[in-house]
Amino acid sequence: MSSKFKLLGSHPAFIDTSLLLLRIAGGGFMLTHGFGKLQKLINGTFEFADPIGIGPEMSLALVVLAEIVCAFFILIGLLTRLAAIPLIITMLVAVFIIHDKDSFGNKELGLLYLILSIVIFLVGAGKYSIDRLVLKK
Repeated sequence: MSSKFKLLGSHPAFIDTSLLLLRIAGGGFMLTHGFGKLQKLINGTFEFADPIGIGPEMSLALVVLAEIVCAFFILIGLLTRLAAIPLIITMLVAVFIIHDKDSFGNKELGLLYLILSIVIFLVGAGKYSIDRLVLKK
């Protein structure tokens, strides 16, 4: 196919820009989900699900760690692959345990965050990230 028919192609700059957008959207949107849970944690309101039997306080703390700290790390591209792991675990629990009996429509957002986190884990932060500055790749 002629190059004039390629819209954008797979130029590295487009890939790195796409990864940046994916990180900003995924990390930023996840922060909004974690903020209410952070408020609960700060206020000492530990009414929270205990899906894996570690207690509602610990469950809440781990979800806040994933949805606030790890989401922020993904947003800025710091320890990105490592930060994706708690989000993957959190979304697996949310989708397949907490919302197990719910309709697909209620699981859809959690599945989207799960897939987004898996993609970020697999491909990393990209060029426009703190990881890239630190690792100098």
